Amino acid sequence: MKMVLSQRQREELNKAIADYLGSNGYMNALEAFKKETDMPGELERKFGGLLEKKWTSVIRLQKKVMELESKLHEAEKEYIEGAPTRGKRSPAEWIPRPPEKYALTGHRAPVTRVIFHPLFSLFVSTSEDATIKVWDFETGEYERTLKGHSDAVQDVAFDATGKLLVSCSADMSIKLWDFQQSYECIRTMLGHDHNISSVAFMPAGDFVVSSSRDKTIKMWEVSTGYCVKTFTGHKDWVRVVRPSPDGQLLASCSNDQTIRIWQVYTKECRAELRAHEHVVEFVAWAPDSAANAINEAAGVDNKKGAHMGPFLASCSRDKTIRIWDVGAGVALFVLIGHDNWVRGAVFHPGGKFLVSVSDDKTLRVWDLRNKRCLKTLDAHKHFCTSVDFHKSHPYVISGSVDLTVKVWECR
Repeated sequence: MKMVLSQRQREELNKAIADYLGSNGYMNALEAFKKETDMPGELERKFGGLLEKKWTSVIRLQKKVMELESKLHEAEKEYIEGAPTRGKRSPAEWIPRPPEKYALTGHRAPVTRVIFHPLFSLFVSTSEDATIKVWDFETGEYERTLKGHSDAVQDVAFDATGKLLVSCSADMSIKLWDFQQSYECIRTMLGHDHNISSVAFMPAGDFVVSSSRDKTIKMWEVSTGYCVKTFTGHKDWVRVVRPSPDGQLLASCSNDQTIRIWQVYTKECRAELRAHEHVVEFVAWAPDSAANAINEAAGVDNKKGAHMGPFLASCSRDKTIRIWDVGAGVALFVLIGHDNWVRGAVFHPGGKFLVSVSDDKTLRVWDLRNKRCLKTLDAHKHFCTSVDFHKSHPYVISGSVDLTVKVWECR
């Protein structure tokens, strides 16, 4: 087979071979080689060691090519199978994958909150258009609209049975809805003096807590609609309040840049957590399944023993997410990566990941153990306002100022 080299390349190769023969003391071969190739006397310095250099770099490149080929093969397989070799993953490892399964339209103003129903394949979205919409996340079908509020609906929550829905609004009212049969509003609770930004059921379902721009948190009895407690202490708008999974504590966050932990029964503020440098937009309690990953991330050394928790995530306009040990009242670590306000977050049911949404229009999946962003999805065309992760099905939902609600499949 004839070599495909130009005259000049052939001469350079010959000189490099001659240098190799000479520097390794193969003198007889060198003389014969020089004679056969008509090579003149001395070799220039630039050919010193050239053959060895080329040889090692070719091997290195060959290795790199093989690595890239195997990566490409993996990626092709992923593309065909629809995820990092789905077979190898357990549900605890599933994370949302682009593209979205559904992009649902119908709201006429920014979407403020999205949440899954605890039992049915439904989810609910709220909007500044004063409505609450119900959707099926498996089929992507619109089910119904709940109307009753006269201004932006800010937050919504189900009780554990999924039979009752509670919503709150800038119209300064909280409404309870029958989510079993009539889908009617069965009770309206009034008492806040300003925009109500969040609402949640206590774990037992007998009380509801709400937070407002009037700087207070209120607790309401579901059966009567009466306000039974008011928690005061925040110095500005209370953005979100969430009860701990055992119902003993409340966590709230505010424009005053703090997070407060409240004892439910005594109404006293147990801790004031400070570290964020801007408004704290959202808080989410960590499930028990996240304790190991959080402890590992916090770099626990066995002499001191592990952090006992409970643990909390907070999202702020300072573009960061912080993880807190509420029991000890300390910030454990920070997740940095979003390029704008962080608006919401939810823990993966498996406990290894946290999913967050931001005004940078992305949805991010964080690997808690390594405190790093594992995946970034360009989720919406405008600010992302809310995210939820289904407790038992592989779905994530997100809502945005772009008026859409998206359903993401996890694999």
